[in-house]
Amino acid sequence: MDTIYALATAQGKAGVAIIRISGPRALPAGNDLCGHVPAPRQTALRSLRDGQGAVLDQALVLHFAKNASFTGEDTIELHCHGSVAVVMAVMKRLSEIEGLRLAEPGEFTRRALENGRLDLAQVEGLADLVEAETEAQRRQALRVLSGDLGRKAQDWRADLVRAAALLEVTIDFVDEEVPVDVSSEVIGLLQGVRSGLVKELAGLDVAERIRTGFEVAIIGAPNVGKSTLLNALAGREAAITSEYAGTTRDVIEVRMDLAGLPVTVLDTAGLRETDDHVEGIGIRRARERAASADLRVVLVDGDQVPDLSLTDTDIVLRAKADLSGGDGVSGLTGKGVEELIARISEELVKRSRNAGLATRERHRIALEKAKIGLECSASVVAEGPARYDIAAEELRTAIRALDALVGRVDVENLLDEIFRSFCLGK
Repeated sequence: MDTIYALATAQGKAGVAIIRISGPRALPAGNDLCGHVPAPRQTALRSLRDGQGAVLDQALVLHFAKNASFTGEDTIELHCHGSVAVVMAVMKRLSEIEGLRLAEPGEFTRRALENGRLDLAQVEGLADLVEAETEAQRRQALRVLSGDLGRKAQDWRADLVRAAALLEVTIDFVDEEVPVDVSSEVIGLLQGVRSGLVKELAGLDVAERIRTGFEVAIIGAPNVGKSTLLNALAGREAAITSEYAGTTRDVIEVRMDLAGLPVTVLDTAGLRETDDHVEGIGIRRARERAASADLRVVLVDGDQVPDLSLTDTDIVLRAKADLSGGDGVSGLTGKGVEELIARISEELVKRSRNAGLATRERHRIALEKAKIGLECSASVVAEGPARYDIAAEELRTAIRALDALVGRVDVENLLDEIFRSFCLGK
């Protein structure tokens, strides 16, 4: 492989900038730049010099040996002063060293995958950790990055391999008396794996919502105070408010952090019958987003009940509590707003407790394929030893699906898309 280098910290002025070099020529390049790199896993202060010997900067230099680094290759890290001029000078010097080239986005992490330092699920967890904005996202990404999903998949795979091996051995005796009936052990293994897959699939929707964000829709009749409530929740003028009904004609979104969870609050058009074409489009969009939202806050004001089928999870509140004087919520005065935030947070936190480790549609597809494969295998095993060869093939299909989950097979076409989302230097 080529030896690559890149700035691993953010662009711009900072206290410290980290430049990473990885590959077979990392150690010679480090020696060329600073005279002599320290021993592996040790840090030393070195002068970084240009090709004529002039000092570029004083930097802390770290050496990570092959098979003991993030990428699995010899890696040198230069912890320089974080001025733009210093970074530019050091990067220019590295570009002049033979055999080095600037890394592509995500190339360090891709090498970690290719060298077996991470599986594909861990790579996705790392991407999520870099993008995490809330505490729940951070915790979830760390669980995936730590390899928990990969270890689960490995345990399931081991059980399926054991079941397949039992069937394969029995196939050798298909024309003779089978010495041992393996069907009960095989069925037990398949049922155990299926139970784990079903549980993981059940928690996938919530886990995906933690990664991408929950949606809470504010719905109600026109001029019931939806936009005013959104502004109160957001703490700013996110939506236009007026005394005229039908002001909101499109879905307005505000991103929030509630109890450590990412939440997008939606202000929607007032639900009513209208001859206005543009308002009608807004109402149709409001109904669509309300139907797909994770939670709905329904505002009612006297007889202004929205034309909408309510569910047990809907939070129904009397609007404009500042005027009625009773219970309810008022975005204008803030009455009931804190209580509403607490109710929304409590409900979403309760749902998030059921989150699994799988977080993406790719994970769902792999888990579903594995589940279908082992279910087909179990039904064929029940038909007797004469059909064990077919059952074994169905098990191999399930095993390949689990291998795809952690990136062992059939994922090459996904890699470019995954690593394109990484920043340079990661």
